Amino acid sequence: MELPKFLLGDNTDYPDGIYIVHTEYPRFVINLEDDEVEWLEDFSMEDEKELETEAENLIREATAFYDREVARYED
Repeated sequence: MELPKFLLGDNTDYPDGIYIVHTEYPRFVINLEDDEVEWLEDFSMEDEKELETEAENLIREATAFYDREVARYED
């Protein structure tokens, strides 16, 4: 199965949470309500240095995805 790069997530136990799941490496879930990120990968020290640069871009992309999806619902 081919998954989209980003998925919207929802959970009634966390009604204020706005979750975006990034399905490609490095996989993560971000809660846009508080910008908390949960990485679904284990990283080496070398990976962590590279990830610092990439993480900002990925989080920006996740936020743009959310904004685009919400705009589509509003139309």
